Amino acid sequence: MLLAAALSGCSTSPRERAERVFELAAAQDWQPLVLQTTDFAIQAFVPRRPGATAQLHVYIEGDGLAWLDRQTPSFAPTPADPVGLRLAMADAGASAVYLARPCQYTFVTDFRNCHPQYWTSHRFAPELVEAMDQALDQLRQVQGAHRLVLVGYSGGAAIAALLAARRHDVVGLVTVAGVLDVKAWTCSQGLSTLGGSLEPRDIAPRLTGLPQWHFVGSRDRTVPPALLDGFLRAQRPLTADSSTAIRVHREKDFDHHCCWVQAWPAWSRSFAPATDRH
Repeated sequence: MLLAAALSGCSTSPRERAERVFELAAAQDWQPLVLQTTDFAIQAFVPRRPGATAQLHVYIEGDGLAWLDRQTPSFAPTPADPVGLRLAMADAGASAVYLARPCQYTFVTDFRNCHPQYWTSHRFAPELVEAMDQALDQLRQVQGAHRLVLVGYSGGAAIAALLAARRHDVVGLVTVAGVLDVKAWTCSQGLSTLGGSLEPRDIAPRLTGLPQWHFVGSRDRTVPPALLDGFLRAQRPLTADSSTAIRVHREKDFDHHCCWVQAWPAWSRSFAPATDRH
């Protein structure tokens, strides 16, 4: 709890937010890794002493600090509280790595092509998904993995779903407080439509039959749990096999931040290895 409080100071600069996260990673014996894609530099963190694995859990961060207020985009979307990273570090079921979103953490080192549209209206743009796809290829090669389980927190869930729909090495999709119906989400929050972004609900039918775990909090006001329903309906009609492939965990006392990390060591063991999807 003290760590979360220390990381949540939204008034800090992008550099200060990044420094705190690098300190967190070092304390947990994780090391930074910058992945160079065609358009963006993407920050990753991996365990310093990874174990050999055929299946890799890749955690994808949320949108981070996108806005300073309802009218002012932030200078960089580096998260104030990296819930995605803390979930990765709490994973007890398999080898886990962490993938930040483009322009997070790289404010000082490599901020090329980073325009505020990429953490506001275009946060799920095709070029960002392509960059994340290239980063996954590099992570898989570095870690020597053959199969991927993608775990997306908040807006990272949208990226995870979009990636799962285009890849053939993804054997599971896990979302935590995830944005999976962008139009419904912006309406629920009174936000402008994300005109430059892809819509996960549109690709949902391509995920039918893929093992999925969706975790939502009944007290989540940032991403209300009912917004998951549209994404699930888009995968229907469900076959007998596909209906059992989707597991929804509704936690009555959880909100957007609390208390996913504390519960994660037990839940992460449920992402059992699965055969490759073709």
